[in-house]
Amino acid sequence: VEEEEEEEKASMVGLDQLPSALLATIMVKLDVSSICSVGSTCKTFRHCASHVLSFIPTIHLLEIAPSIELLRPLLPPNPLMRSLKMDCDRLNDSAIRLLVRPSLHELHLHNCADFSGRLLSEIGSQCGDLKSLYLGSVAENRGRALHVSDLEELLSGCTQLEALFLMFDVSIFIRHNFAQVWALASTKLTSLEIGYISSVMITELLNPNLEQPHIQPSVLPRIQKLSLSVDYITDAMVGTISRGLPSLTHLDLQDAPIIEPRLTFDLTNSGLQQINQHGKLRHLSLVRSQEFLVTYFKRVNDLGILLMADSCANMESIYLGGFCRVTDAGFKTILHSCLSLCKLRVAHGTLLTDLVFHDICATSLSLTHVRLRWCNLLTNLGVKNLVSNVDLRVLDLRDCKSLGDEALRAIGTLPKLKILQLDGSDITDMGLSYLRWRVITSLTSLSLRGCKRLTDKGISLLFEGSSRYELQELDLSNIPSISDDGIFSLARARLPILELRLRQCPLIGDTSIMALASMRAREEGWQGSRLRLLDLHNCGGITQLSFSWLKRPYFPRLRWLGLTGSVNRDMVDALARSRPFLHVACHGEELGADPSNRLDDSYTREYDDIDEFEQWLLGGEDSGDDDDDNDDADDEDVAMEVAESDAEMEE
Repeated sequence: VEEEEEEEKASMVGLDQLPSALLATIMVKLDVSSICSVGSTCKTFRHCASHVLSFIPTIHLLEIAPSIELLRPLLPPNPLMRSLKMDCDRLNDSAIRLLVRPSLHELHLHNCADFSGRLLSEIGSQCGDLKSLYLGSVAENRGRALHVSDLEELLSGCTQLEALFLMFDVSIFIRHNFAQVWALASTKLTSLEIGYISSVMITELLNPNLEQPHIQPSVLPRIQKLSLSVDYITDAMVGTISRGLPSLTHLDLQDAPIIEPRLTFDLTNSGLQQINQHGKLRHLSLVRSQEFLVTYFKRVNDLGILLMADSCANMESIYLGGFCRVTDAGFKTILHSCLSLCKLRVAHGTLLTDLVFHDICATSLSLTHVRLRWCNLLTNLGVKNLVSNVDLRVLDLRDCKSLGDEALRAIGTLPKLKILQLDGSDITDMGLSYLRWRVITSLTSLSLRGCKRLTDKGISLLFEGSSRYELQELDLSNIPSISDDGIFSLARARLPILELRLRQCPLIGDTSIMALASMRAREEGWQGSRLRLLDLHNCGGITQLSFSWLKRPYFPRLRWLGLTGSVNRDMVDALARSRPFLHVACHGEELGADPSNRLDDSYTREYDDIDEFEQWLLGGEDSGDDDDDNDDADDEDVAMEVAESDAEMEE
């Protein structure tokens, strides 16, 4: 029998003994993070992974910000590469040679603050087949080292460009020939987003009555999607855009005035009447940000909304922010005129009340996304009428301070709800219990920030009685009564949570960190905490003990961590050095992307397991088979420590 077993073992072939061509065929179907994770397991796979990276068509690395030393093995010469997305926070002009390639059709470079304008000119000279380009924060740390000639070379060289995202201050290109430069843009360009540009520049760019007769009436004739952040949204700019872009289907305008706008630099009823002159607009967003000054669109009232609604009957998505003089009559006009509307968003609707949704059942609307933020006159009754739209998937009621438990009772009947945000509302533990029977098992994102009447009991009630959850993002920040007991409830529920925000919770301490480190999701084959983001800023009970648990291996997939820097600056710095791909924030800044801005239909975020990816990047060639036995022993020790801590916490 022993001889037969030995013969059977000898006849078994390990994966590392498969033909290299077969291994490469398998690996090429994976993304870059998974390829590198496989490559970290043994020398054979590592060699194959290095080979595969020389011909895979797609490399997306937005979860980490590699240095140029770590980037070189990931980006060997590759004539087949078509799509590259990269976080360039640790890169500068010296990386341009690695990033800019003639074969690319899609190039997205985020956080390019240390690059100069040379990045634009090099892309224009080398990437003639580029179809989609995203550039974020270019030259912000270089004293705005940009010149209009850089933009000119970019636009003239990328003749196949269809989507362009310039997420930085374009107003630094101010020159008399700015419009002529944009006349060089690809005629195939259909989508344009600019991080900041003055309203005067846009008006001059698109105005058909320019003094230069050789410039076409519209320099961007095929634009369908336009998103701009400007200094002021004005009647002149809105009218120019509406007349000059006949194919426009998406219009997103946001301003942030630094002084109160004068009449000529503001939006009025007349400007709203000019929207959608060609009748093709389907998505409209007009927002006045209060980033620098508390100000509103004070020259727009219900009449302006009525005039706009006449030409917007086919609108599918509307976002109005800062319209303080629009009453229920104006908002109801939108609901009753735009019969195809499925996404409605209102911010700072100071005069919006329950009457807006009083007879919503009489309409044929099927709303799926509703966001009503800073609408303080909205009460439980309005929410009860609103949820007659049983197809609601996104419901944002942040800072609607008059909402209470009865609103949650109504929300608890929604069968398809995925995102629920209730920041600052007057709900209690009893209200949370209304969500546990139906809604909590379908939610992927829940925000209860600033709901100060909630306690640990509410968290326990919310996750009691079910064994299957889809919740990936949870915000319990600024709830003074939430303590370690509430976090124990989360750990016992074994949520598949990826992002957890606990900032400004004074009763959260070291034991919560131990509980989170030991938490296991209800998923076969998953080891260790799934958390990608953990915000502990200003949590009163965090001490030196927590830092030992924040090191590996307890949070292997953690990418964003918020702490209070004054706790122990030396330990914070040591943690950041030991985990170079962990973004440690110590000044109270918000972490990750704002989920409230997602208006699309994707509610879950798929994360790759890139802990092994780090190992592949930082390890050497000898990090393969020879270390397997030691790794197994280390894993057993860690598992034993975690099991012991679990037993202690249960006691």
